[in-house]
Amino acid sequence: MPPEPQPVPAGENIREIQLEGKRVHLVGTAHISARSVQEVTEVIDRVQPDTVCVELCAARLQSLMHPDAWREMDLFQVVRQKRATVLLANLILASFQRRLGEKLGVKPGAEMVAAVERAEAIGAELVLADREIQITLRRTWGQLRWWDKFKLAVQLPLSLVAAPALSEEDVEKLKTQDMLSQVMEEFARAFPRAKAALIDERDRYMAHKIRQAPGETVVAVVGAGHLKGIVERIHEPTTDADMEPLREIPRKAPYTRAIQWAIPALVIGLIAYGFTTSDAEVSWEMVKIWFVANGLLAGLGAALAFAHPLTILTAVLAAPLTSLNPMVAAGWVAGLAQAFARKPKVRDFESLPTDITSLRGFWSNSVTRILLVVALANLGSTLGTFISIPLMTALLG
Repeated sequence: MPPEPQPVPAGENIREIQLEGKRVHLVGTAHISARSVQEVTEVIDRVQPDTVCVELCAARLQSLMHPDAWREMDLFQVVRQKRATVLLANLILASFQRRLGEKLGVKPGAEMVAAVERAEAIGAELVLADREIQITLRRTWGQLRWWDKFKLAVQLPLSLVAAPALSEEDVEKLKTQDMLSQVMEEFARAFPRAKAALIDERDRYMAHKIRQAPGETVVAVVGAGHLKGIVERIHEPTTDADMEPLREIPRKAPYTRAIQWAIPALVIGLIAYGFTTSDAEVSWEMVKIWFVANGLLAGLGAALAFAHPLTILTAVLAAPLTSLNPMVAAGWVAGLAQAFARKPKVRDFESLPTDITSLRGFWSNSVTRILLVVALANLGSTLGTFISIPLMTALLG
């Protein structure tokens, strides 16, 4: 016979909620805390729930339970499907969390693994309560203004240089409601649009999934930062249809697409105008500026990623042409060239979890180097576009 359920002592990070004939135990955790692993295990063993909900989606569960899944990643498809930048951001965030976890002797997400394993051990149903990570990241990015995107693009790579020196006591302080409220408020002030998709929407989504979880007794393991938001929303009478808008990838605004096509139209128009109103020499000078600025800066971006010489040449030749076609990017072409020239070996995938914890490892691993080539070649090509247009316009003066 299974052990009888035992009462769970309430605390700042453990909440008990009575919900439509259902008892829900919310456990707020720090994702790199040994104490959180212990709390999760103790609560599940005491409560003996019918269902265990975890702040995971299918992709994150696969990543935690099968860390060797990197070996099966098809980098050609990642680049072709325009997911290289998202994957790179994922790896940078994972690097930051992993380094903190190493300092504390705890693997990131260990408390979620403990929840999954204890659910299996006691025969409880497992519910993945979080939204798919790819949807969350794309909704977050899609809702940011260009200046926010620039700030994030600068801050993410900086997190590779050094992780803050935190003791386990510091991490546990982050689990207190007052400290978390301050952190959330700071984040909201810096990136209010990012907070909406990254935190608020997920609070609502997870509250719905927990409320819909089967059984009379439920234990839900979530990050402590989501605890307050879930408690506030868990009584809302939401339906699956209400959640559909939160699963949608936001479409680009019509003016965004118009701008994408307006830039190549402007460049071509400037060159054509030079031919009709000035001498041909001016127009050819414009063409040279366009090719040199785009090509050299895209090639420089690839070179900064320590790309193969063939990749750098590909970036130089592709950028002036891809910049005139919003459907293709220089970084994608360069990334495919790098994947072909320096195809990652098994050992690159095996060492990936360790390599992403250092700046040197990030640049030396063949897998992450391909992603860096995509990002930096695209950045160089973009800079080349914005530098060349004023220079070309000046020639008409």
